[in-house]
Amino acid sequence: MTPLQSGGFLEFALLFLVLAIVAGVAGFRGIAGLSMRIAKILVLVFLVLMVVSLLL
Repeated sequence: MTPLQSGGFLEFALLFLVLAIVAGVAGFRGIAGLSMRIAKILVLVFLVLMVVSLLL
């Protein structure tokens, strides 16, 4: 089993956040909303994994 790359989820969350901002500015509200939702989920996953790794 290989360990997860450090910060992988956070990098994806930031990528989707930037995508949501660009799509929102360009007027693509559906894509912006979806990207923002994915970014929020990835940030939550990152935070949960961070807390679990700090406790172990």
